[in-house]
Amino acid sequence: MTAVALAEELLLLAYDDKSGKALGSRIGLDLGMAAAVLVDLALANRITFADGAIVVTDPTPTGEPIADEVLGRVAADTPHTPASWVQRLRHGLRDRVLADLCGQGVMQDVDETAMEGFVHVHRYPSVDPSVEAAIRGRLAAALTGAETPDERTAALAALVAAIRMEPRLGLDGEAAADVRRRLAAIGAGAGFGGSGSLDDSNVRPSVALVVEALTRAIATALGTRS
Repeated sequence: MTAVALAEELLLLAYDDKSGKALGSRIGLDLGMAAAVLVDLALANRITFADGAIVVTDPTPTGEPIADEVLGRVAADTPHTPASWVQRLRHGLRDRVLADLCGQGVMQDVDETAMEGFVHVHRYPSVDPSVEAAIRGRLAAALTGAETPDERTAALAALVAAIRMEPRLGLDGEAAADVRRRLAAIGAGAGFGGSGSLDDSNVRPSVALVVEALTRAIATALGTRS
């Protein structure tokens, strides 16, 4: 697995670099990050989607603590639907992802606790902007058609679309106006939306099935499913 997990990539896109505050839907981000952990496990060949449920295909740890905890939970539990897992996993996940990014020196935890400690306020401004810049660069290249996205970037684009986070991509002009269509096209080309062919996709079918199932679960939870 990569040094920066998909859940961390989503969080970095959602948080303002200077204010250190999350922008957009909080519930959307939490659901998206929960799905992202499962997508990372699919990318690592640890889980798949079968018979309407997320199932473990290989219980071997990946070396990433959050993902391995989730892998253990899925392996030890009875089979659950993607919708059930994103709801189960979202609680407390944001704090763990923030702590990981602060530990890596990517973000900083600024404690602004006031009122004699009764109101706890934390901001998480960026410390190392190069990490987020690389994420945005991958997405921008995919959205502008400069290159065909790999399966990890295609999955990230699908999650961004599912939680309606495209305004955070910071694109200008025609690229900004056309971003939702391009996100949909990336998903279809990767075989996520049922309209594309997995035979022509550079995304493994096992990964595409997990991503499609999870993005549908998010859309249903947010009431955005058409």
